[in-house]
Amino acid sequence: MAKETLETLLAKGQKAIAQGRHDLARQCYHHALTARPDNPDVHYGMATVCFLSGDLVGASEHFREVTRLDPLRAGGHINLGAVLNRLARYEDAIASLRRGIQLDMNRGEGYYNLGLVYRQMGQFDLAIQAYREAVRVNPRMADAHVNIANIFMEKTQYAMAIAHYKQALEIRPGWEKAMQGMDAALEAQRPQIKDEPEPGSGRVAKESVSLDPQRTIDPNVHGELLRTLHRTTVESEETARKVYDLLLHQMEPSIKDLSACLLYPDSSLSQLTERMQRFDHAYDILRELQQNLRTAVQRVRLVGEQLLKS
Repeated sequence: MAKETLETLLAKGQKAIAQGRHDLARQCYHHALTARPDNPDVHYGMATVCFLSGDLVGASEHFREVTRLDPLRAGGHINLGAVLNRLARYEDAIASLRRGIQLDMNRGEGYYNLGLVYRQMGQFDLAIQAYREAVRVNPRMADAHVNIANIFMEKTQYAMAIAHYKQALEIRPGWEKAMQGMDAALEAQRPQIKDEPEPGSGRVAKESVSLDPQRTIDPNVHGELLRTLHRTTVESEETARKVYDLLLHQMEPSIKDLSACLLYPDSSLSQLTERMQRFDHAYDILRELQQNLRTAVQRVRLVGEQLLKS
């Protein structure tokens, strides 16, 4: 078969796929395979047709041929991994996807499909890491944000879920799937209203401070408490700002570095150790700041209660 004839068959196959004429596309690629069974582009086209037709086994076989004939084609490994995930061959899928990522670290769909595999395996933290790498590479990948949000919903971390649903909607305004997720997260986050205890039920209501609407704060009487409240509030604000800065400038970068090291199959042990140490250092600082913040907030609460009762 002349080269032009092969190119013609490939072009007809691609056009048929675009038109949704899968039977015609399969015929084109079958004829091409008869003459050139060693051509990775032909196998790639046939694998695509098989996948779109629901023939996952056929798709996996042809994508595997692509990776054998053209082992440096990242897309072949990534698509093979995606199909293997559909076939519930998770370990093989991870190996294939990692190879594709290794060949091209700028393919967001590689990380996205890796997230799908980890999600299926119930390894939620690894799935979140993979999805975050996907949106790092492709910030317009709204599906990745929704998948992250869905995981946070299962973990009952509703504020994080809302943040990612919001990012998805910023990318795709009015997207029904993201809007439904956002509504569910907001509803789940809303505090439940508890019934008042029935008389004689034995339940004791929590003591609360009653406020007199006619009462005013006198600086001459409450001056010291007001100064103490102001000082503790400022301390709380400063500590909270330190926590935010640490999360933004140290924790988040160290988590991303560590995540990338875990996802890339060619990371060295020394590189992993260095990133682990950097993460541990940032985490130790965070724990100390969190304790300081809890202490500061508790002081604000105590001083505020004294002021209300005085």
